Amino acid sequence: MDHAAEAQRTDLMTITRYVLNEQGRHPESRGDFTILLSHIVLGCKFVASAVNKAGLAKLIGLAGDTNVQGEEQKKLDVLSNEVFVKALVSSGRTCVLVSEENEEAIFVDGPLRGKYCVCFDPLDGSSNIDCGVSIGTIFGIYMIKDKSNVTLEDVLQPGTNMLAAGYCMYGSSCTLVLSTGNGVNGFTLDPSLGEFILTYPNIKIPTRGKIYSVNEGNAKNWDAPVTKFVEKCKFPQDGSSPKSLRYIGSMVADVHRTLLYGGIFLYPADKKSPNGKLRYADANSKLKSRAVNMHLCSWSHTYMWHGSVLYEVFPMSFLMEHAGGQAFTGKQRALELVPRKLHDRSPIFLGSYDDVEDIKAMYASESSTA
Repeated sequence: MDHAAEAQRTDLMTITRYVLNEQGRHPESRGDFTILLSHIVLGCKFVASAVNKAGLAKLIGLAGDTNVQGEEQKKLDVLSNEVFVKALVSSGRTCVLVSEENEEAIFVDGPLRGKYCVCFDPLDGSSNIDCGVSIGTIFGIYMIKDKSNVTLEDVLQPGTNMLAAGYCMYGSSCTLVLSTGNGVNGFTLDPSLGEFILTYPNIKIPTRGKIYSVNEGNAKNWDAPVTKFVEKCKFPQDGSSPKSLRYIGSMVADVHRTLLYGGIFLYPADKKSPNGKLRYADANSKLKSRAVNMHLCSWSHTYMWHGSVLYEVFPMSFLMEHAGGQAFTGKQRALELVPRKLHDRSPIFLGSYDDVEDIKAMYASESSTA
């Protein structure tokens, strides 16, 4: 790359310009979707700024509470959640929000109610905040048929109904990866301009990669297909080179690397958690609803199991498929799942098409011999 020439470029494709161009492809569009995305982008910029100065602003450390997955909340978790909830509600384009940090869905009051549902993890990988590892925000967007009569059932849609998805990674640079159903594009925040600039146009994942990403600390609890697949990655019998293991422990960072370099990312089921890696509360415990002082929104009152289908599995699977990869749960295509509860969870295997085909074959073989 000619960095001197790049520095002189004046015809920059900003994310705002990109989204407006996409809007122009739909003459019937009224701009609601564009406005919603602009508020998500604003939230990402705010969180990026907070992450960069977390140590100086004393935002590192625990906030003294836990989220719906039983994880201790960091101060940045709480701040990021507030930022995105307020940004999305104030857009006037959302009717219901689902956040990892809240037990219940947020239903937007009438005057500010729009036609979209946004499911998001405001700060994925937050256990890595204190040590400076890349973390990020994940989001998925759906349309609600009747915004005047929205219910929890309207949120529990399969991933195939998703309109757009993306993530913003806060690391050595701030990178926002987005798909509106027409390819996948990556934008990098230029701090001097305060704008996200298109730096990864039309991302396509390699058909097969040289990397696998999984937490091998849970290996003793894996099922047979995952154990065999990882063994094949390490000790291939066809004379090919073994795959390299790379695992950060922040889903955004691991998926971002997989998307760019190829390979496979695994969140397998195990004997302790047959529905996937992420934790949930004991069935006999009662969740306590936190009082929320927000005049813009009202809260539903249904207590849910805890998981990540809506705001992790679906958005990442959406991106992976539109980049030419696959996403598989161990039983079916990930986007065809129909969540039964707000915080449902699922195993997920996503990445290069051929690598995911390999693990699908492992599960098919296990089923045929069962």
